[in-house]
Amino acid sequence: MTCAESQIAVRFNSVSFSYGDVQVLENASFHIHCGEFVAMVGPNGSGKTTVLKLLFGLETPCSGTIELFGSAGQNQGKNNMAYVSQQMPADNLFPITVRDVVRMGLLHPYKSYSQIFGKKENNALSEAMEKTGVADLAPRPYRSLSGGQKRRTLVARALAAKPQLLVLDEPTANMDIESETRLYETLGAYKGATTILIVTHDTEFVTSLTDRVLCLGDGRKVVQHHIETGAADTATRFSHGGAGREVRVLHDKNISGDDCCL
Repeated sequence: MTCAESQIAVRFNSVSFSYGDVQVLENASFHIHCGEFVAMVGPNGSGKTTVLKLLFGLETPCSGTIELFGSAGQNQGKNNMAYVSQQMPADNLFPITVRDVVRMGLLHPYKSYSQIFGKKENNALSEAMEKTGVADLAPRPYRSLSGGQKRRTLVARALAAKPQLLVLDEPTANMDIESETRLYETLGAYKGATTILIVTHDTEFVTSLTDRVLCLGDGRKVVQHHIETGAADTATRFSHGGAGREVRVLHDKNISGDDCCL
């Protein structure tokens, strides 16, 4: 299934969700266009993890609907999505190389061995490693990498499957500035062709690649801000969460007067 720029990749329609008596989301609605670079920001406990669980079909809404790539129901689009966690739990004694980790992205329950190691798959593997800057690390043990190198390896693993939607959870946590810059350069190369959702509790910073900001706060809703190009501002602030917090956008764009695009 292809995803044209004008189409909606993700749509939450009046979604509510509770863990027992604890309500996490209440009539939350937002959408993400295909090809957009989106940041979901909010403090710890604001519901970001719950949104991801709902997105990947690990939880079911108490009410409301979720559409992926134009189809209702999370299962309809989950094969077009990839997830990059903060880190991959791994036994440091297990002799797995960087190439092996990236190849994991090609694993599929309905693919044979030959389909995972075929020419097309090897080309996808090489392309993902080149674009993320880990090709020269291919034979090295995964355990020997720095934190930034490991994160880029996990991004390569996700991109090897050529997903339409790439979700990254706290991608720059514990990264140095150089590693963070290289990661965003990698993601920038995929902007437009791949829909990218970055989830972070760092409400003080949103990357210059961002097209849309989804804010989760104390109100159990999702506030959606659209960022327009063409402004000269290098630092834009807008309130977040209804608790006096602000999000700072460091780039040459500013926030539209209309929080939600049409």
